[in-house]
Amino acid sequence: MKLTPLADRVVLKMLEAEETTKGGIILTASAKEKPSVAEVVSVGPGGVVDGKDVTMTVKIGDKVITEKYSGSTVKLPDSDQEYVIVRQGDILAIVED
Repeated sequence: MKLTPLADRVVLKMLEAEETTKGGIILTASAKEKPSVAEVVSVGPGGVVDGKDVTMTVKIGDKVITEKYSGSTVKLPDSDQEYVIVRQGDILAIVED
């Protein structure tokens, strides 16, 4: 099954939170913050949204930082993977290595 977002929406796969800090401290599950770094899985076509022309600037494979509690979480019936669907405006930055 494939998710194809509409308009200015983007499908993201959240990346796992670090379990060890740079100083070597191991974090318990309750000490971890919700990860805000994700990988772009699918991108909508853009177009006119709310009367404004939207050009999509993210592409499949980009690593991005999103607003902490944005989007809708979905899980496909044939997969254990959860995805988050957000508007492109909820993406704060593209992470470049």
